[in-house]
Formats: sequence, structure tokens, C-alpha cells
Amino acid sequence: MPGYSSKKDAVQGRLRRIEGQVRGLQRMVDDDAYCIDVLTQISAATKALQAVALELLDGHLSTCVADAIAEGGTAAQDKIAEATAAVGRLVRS
Repeated sequence: MPGYSSKKDAVQGRLRRIEGQVRGLQRMVDDDAYCIDVLTQISAATKALQAVALELLDGHLSTCVADAIAEGGTAAQDKIAEATAAVGRLVRS
């Protein structure tokens, strides 16, 4: 079961709001909005996605990775490596 299962409705709600932000961006471009205003809204949508990503990562670390560590063995090392790679992707984005 995913680490975000208990917060699934909240995550879905946040993603729907982000979807609305992106649609708003499309409208802004269609309406020839001022470049800086569009960039500001892109920044807000990006930050919102990053917040969701951090929440998902927290859930993954506190459930999936913690469970694998408790079990030990190579599965634990694999989950730690997987989480490290995910953090790396988030940092680069």
C-alpha cells in the first residue's frame, strides 16, 4: 500500500488545484498576459507540485522505506537507494 494512502483525498485535492492553475496558465497565454505574470504563476504551480512531491516522499520514507529497513536485507538497501534517487530527481527539478 502506498505511503500516501491515508492522505489520498488531500493529495488528489491538491493535484486538482494544480491542474486548475495550469489551465489558468493556458488561458493567460491565450489572452496574451504579461510575461512576468505568467512566469509568476508558473513559479506558483511549480512550488505547489514540489509540495505534493515532498508529501509523497515523506509518506514513502515513513512507510515503505521504514518497513524495508525493519525487515532488513537487500530490500532495505534497495529501498534506500530508490529513495535517494527520488530525492536527487526532486533536487534537480
